[in-house]
Amino acid sequence: MPSSQRSVIITGSSRGIGRAIAVKLGGEGYAVTVNYASGKGPAEEVVAEIVKNGGRAIAVQGDVSKAADVAKLFDETEKAFGKVDGLVNNAGVLAMKNVVETSEADYDRMFDINVKGTFLTLKEAAKRLSDGGRIINFSTSALHLKLPAYATYCATKAAVEVYTQILAKELKGRNITVNAVAPGPVATELFFEGKSEELVKQLASLNPFNRLGEPDDIANVVSFLLSPNATWINGQTIRANGGMA
Repeated sequence: MPSSQRSVIITGSSRGIGRAIAVKLGGEGYAVTVNYASGKGPAEEVVAEIVKNGGRAIAVQGDVSKAADVAKLFDETEKAFGKVDGLVNNAGVLAMKNVVETSEADYDRMFDINVKGTFLTLKEAAKRLSDGGRIINFSTSALHLKLPAYATYCATKAAVEVYTQILAKELKGRNITVNAVAPGPVATELFFEGKSEELVKQLASLNPFNRLGEPDDIANVVSFLLSPNATWINGQTIRANGGMA
């Protein structure tokens, strides 16, 4: 592998926003690790698309809420590409329910994947990421809208934003940036799940463009934050939402 080629791990990247990020970065010359929790086929399709376009990629199964799986994710990336230069914490789950309707199982699943998964990957990255590397976490613009049925999900993302701000300071001296991207509504399988057509239209109308975001809109922001042009952006949350809030 050329020493100039940078490698990046993208969690939950077999579909949706994660897939768009993986394909874009693969096309920009990154060596990409496509992580998936289940569904090997879609992950291998992402890898095949990247390779077909001249890039390098591997698929690695792993549950980000399990420390051993996270360690394996970094191990396999180092084995394939020699180092880890970037981490994109895209994996996340959402159960859209009012607080009174949210079960302990819903709570545990969202906090396990969204918060514990971020904690474990950040912990591993802090030990193993190359100096000058990039970490990008995922929050949500819903956090500041205070929408009904989003309380527990937004609570997990509030924790992610705090991890982002503090880890950026803890990595002082290594030239590693830690930022978060907080998308507004994006047309993905996760977004459409459990929503009526009326609600989808209502959410799409909250920004001046009067449309849902597309996965590529978010992939473009991630690409910028990984680039040398974003060196002076650190410990920040970028609200990529078309101006809805």
